[in-house]
Amino acid sequence: MILSRWNKGFAIGKRYALPSVRFFSDSSDDDTETTAKTETPRDLNNLPITFADISRADVAIRGGVKRTVCERSHFISELVGANVFFKQEFRQFTGSFKERGARNAILQVKREKGNALRGVIAASAGNHALALAYHGKELGVPVTVVMPSVAPMAKVDKCRKFGARIIIEGQHIGQAKEYAEMLVEKEDLHYINGYDDPPILAGAGTIGMEIMNDVPCVDVVVVPVGGAGLIAGISCAIKTLKPCVKVIGVEPEFCASYTAALKAGRPVPAPFTPTLADGLAVPVVGPHAFEVASAYVDECVLTNEMEISLAVLRLIEQEKMVVEGGGAAGLAALLPGGALDRYDMKGKNIVVPLCGGNIDTTVLGRVLERGLAADKRLVNFYATVSDRPGGISGLTTLLSNEGASIKDIYHERAWLHSNVDQVQVKCVVELQGVEHGKRLQNALISAGYPVVWNTEF
Repeated sequence: MILSRWNKGFAIGKRYALPSVRFFSDSSDDDTETTAKTETPRDLNNLPITFADISRADVAIRGGVKRTVCERSHFISELVGANVFFKQEFRQFTGSFKERGARNAILQVKREKGNALRGVIAASAGNHALALAYHGKELGVPVTVVMPSVAPMAKVDKCRKFGARIIIEGQHIGQAKEYAEMLVEKEDLHYINGYDDPPILAGAGTIGMEIMNDVPCVDVVVVPVGGAGLIAGISCAIKTLKPCVKVIGVEPEFCASYTAALKAGRPVPAPFTPTLADGLAVPVVGPHAFEVASAYVDECVLTNEMEISLAVLRLIEQEKMVVEGGGAAGLAALLPGGALDRYDMKGKNIVVPLCGGNIDTTVLGRVLERGLAADKRLVNFYATVSDRPGGISGLTTLLSNEGASIKDIYHERAWLHSNVDQVQVKCVVELQGVEHGKRLQNALISAGYPVVWNTEF
C-alpha cells in the first residue's frame, strides 16, 4: 500500500487543512481507489471501547488535562519531505499522555463506587504512576503505586510529592504487578491498569479527537506502541472520524510485543531486552487494547536503538523539545533510513504524537551520544603510530587541522602484534557529518596511518 495523489485543501481558521492524500494499492490502476484497511471488523460496537466512550472521556477530563498543541515542524517536514505535525503530549503537567487515561479512570471509578471507594492502586515504573498520583491528589482519591526496584528515583520521589503511597517491590514490573494485585484483595483497592483498562483507552482516544480537530486533512498517524493502549484509543477515534487515514504503530525491536500478538492472533509474551524506549517495554500487550487496535490499526513497524537515539537528538537540536525514548519512537521510524522509508511519504500530512518527556538526565546524556554516533558526528577509530616522541602529537595535529574535535584518546601498548616501537591509539572524535568523516579518512590514508574504523561513512 502506498500513498499518492492530492486533493486541494485550504486553511480553516486556526486548524490545518493542507492538501489531503488518499490511499491507493500498489497494484491498482489510476482509477481504482482502495482504502488502507481491507478487512472490516464484524462488529465495532462490541469492542472494549467505542467512539462514544472516547467522546464521554473528552468531556469528563476537559479542564483537568491540557489540550496540547499539534504544530507543524518546519525542520522535520523539510527533512522527511512531508508535512509533519507533532502532537506534544510531553507538555502535560506530569510529562506524558498518561494523564488523560488516569483522570478518566479515576473519575469513572468514583462515579461507580462513590463513598465505597477506598483507593486505587497500580503497578508502574514511570509515567502511569506519575499521572495516577497527580490526578488522585487532584480528585481526592488515595493512590498506591507499587514500583519495581529499577524504577528511577526521580520518578519515585515525584510520586511521593504528589501524595501517593509508594511501595518498592520486585525486580521488574511483572513482580510489582503481582504484589499490587495481592494488595487489591487485602486492602479492597481498585486496580487501574495503565494500558488496558477501557477508561484508560478512552482517555488516550481523546488525543485522536484533538488531532482531527487540529489537522483535519491528516493522511497518516504514526503512534508509539508499548502495551497498545495509546494506539488503541487513537486509532478508534481517528478511524471513526476519517476511515481513510492510515494508522501505523511503532515499537522497539527489543520488545516487539504487539508484533508478536499480531503473529499469534492474541497477546503473547515477547522476548524482552532493555531498551532506550523503556516506556514502551511491555512484554505482553493488553488484551482489551489488542482487541481494539487490531480492529483499526493498519500495521506496526519496528525501530532500533540508534534510530530512537537519533530521533531524540533531532528533537532537542532542531525543535528544542526534550522527549524520552518511547515518546520519540514514532519519529524514529519516520526519519530517513527508518522503517517507514519503504513508503512514499512525500507530501503527506503526518501526525506523530510525542507521548512522553520523562527522561533521566544521566540517560539523556548517553542517548545523545548514541544519537551523535548514528548521525556520523561522533566516531571512533584505531590508529597505529610511532611510540617515539612526537608520534601521537603528529596524529592529534592532523586531527586538529582537519577540524576534528578529540573527545577521548586511549593508548594501547601491551596487546599488539606490531613491533614494540609502535602504539595503538583509540580516538573518539566529533565531526560535522558524513562528508567530514570521508575527508578525515582520506587525510589519514594520505598521511600513511594504519587505521581501523568502527564507523562506516
